[in-house]
Amino acid sequence: MRKHSRKILLLTIGWLFVAIGAVGVVLPVLPTTPFLLISLWAFSQSSDRFHSWLFHHKIFGPPLQEWENYGVIPMRAKIVALITMAASASLVITLTETPWYGLTGMLALMAIGAGFIISRPSQRPIQKLQPAKTSE
Repeated sequence: MRKHSRKILLLTIGWLFVAIGAVGVVLPVLPTTPFLLISLWAFSQSSDRFHSWLFHHKIFGPPLQEWENYGVIPMRAKIVALITMAASASLVITLTETPWYGLTGMLALMAIGAGFIISRPSQRPIQKLQPAKTSE
């Protein structure tokens, strides 16, 4: 029964994050791909059928394939993520009385996340054509 409960939980997580990712398709401030990556992971642990469906989906599949094959984070997603982090940090700093060590920790984690996002390519590498080999 425990294995069955785990599968149901993972399927629920997968479909929940597919729904959130789908909302991100129409709301420009909500990123789609990170939520779909969570869905893809959950489906990989619970359903080969749903994993394959999501990975090869006409709309959702391409960014997932770009991430898996090339580690690509599109420029739009980078910009939204970085602006969201900056806005969140600004709100916490100005509107809360969070102690300095909490702010320091939050800013350090955000800096690590921002560094990772910035370090990823924004598009797949251009593949150079290899010259045809001739037999001599």
